[in-house]
Amino acid sequence: MIRIEGVNKIYNEGTAQAFDALKSINMQVNKGELIILSGVSGSGKSTLLSLIAGLDKPSSGKIIVNGELISKLPDLHASAYRAETVGVIFQHFNLLESLSVQENVMVPLINSGLGLSVIKEMTQKSMKMSVIEHKATQQISLLSGGEKQRCAIARALVHEPKLILCDEPTANLDRANSLKFIEILHSLHKMGKTIIVATHDPLFEELDFVSKVIAMEDGSIV
Repeated sequence: MIRIEGVNKIYNEGTAQAFDALKSINMQVNKGELIILSGVSGSGKSTLLSLIAGLDKPSSGKIIVNGELISKLPDLHASAYRAETVGVIFQHFNLLESLSVQENVMVPLINSGLGLSVIKEMTQKSMKMSVIEHKATQQISLLSGGEKQRCAIARALVHEPKLILCDEPTANLDRANSLKFIEILHSLHKMGKTIIVATHDPLFEELDFVSKVIAMEDGSIV
């Protein structure tokens, strides 16, 4: 499903502050796999996820998802790619605090062209899958960390993406909520979703449903 060939990412390229965030990354992810990107902070995990999500572009190399070269997509087409293919779960949730759970989950569908009844149905389904439907009308600012994470999961799933990217998803959760997140992740994996998780949480090292662990260090796969 994903093929990464010779990808490099240099920030502040051509200046004295140039920094090699990724170095000659080659990687393949098959459909339905759950991949763990492991490594300490600064190892390049989050940068690699952002490139796969089309949120940033590599300095060189290719990223191909479902046969489409996404590493060269213009911003408008990259947005369309994310809307059709990718769900991203961020470390800091990136929710709209003044809106309700239901309203946050609906956000990715606003420009979808779907009718309101369909949007509501998809939103309800996603909230139920993420075990947050009982908080549908609650304002985000009033939720606990675990509830915010489940809302973020529902938002990432609402457009039924083929690929789910998780960036340090348990960094702001206690152990109990981290285990709840992993339960949801297991359910998504059994549904056939392709999932990549960037994490240094040792909980993920114990899972028996992980397809493979890819260790990263100083911007390289080791």
